[in-house]
Amino acid sequence: MRLRGASFVGGYGQLRRKSIFEFGGDVKGGGFVIRSELVQLLLQDNPDLSPKEVEKIVSTLFEAITKRLAEGGRVELRGFGAFSTRSRGARIGRNPRTGDTVPVSAKRVPYFKPGKEMRLRLNV
Repeated sequence: MRLRGASFVGGYGQLRRKSIFEFGGDVKGGGFVIRSELVQLLLQDNPDLSPKEVEKIVSTLFEAITKRLAEGGRVELRGFGAFSTRSRGARIGRNPRTGDTVPVSAKRVPYFKPGKEMRLRLNV
């Protein structure tokens, strides 16, 4: 599945083309963006869309990524990065409170590899 990083398309409308790194607005705390802040940033840049439409677009995007990863696939957002899963084997872990050993079963975990544009912007 390939989703372009330059635009978001939803069932109710299309957000205008904008690089994924160009979203304006003041993000609280400066450390991370939570889902509601992402919706607000998209609303500021696309005043012609209703909050319900933007929420639907964000939900659709996240659901598509989650569904593809659950199927064992990969999601690539050009210029942003790629989401995939990695397998972790079964192992013996320790309960940090009691120190007892506990078996930890094998599982798949999400993995993100940043794209070239993101790496360049982070290392300026």
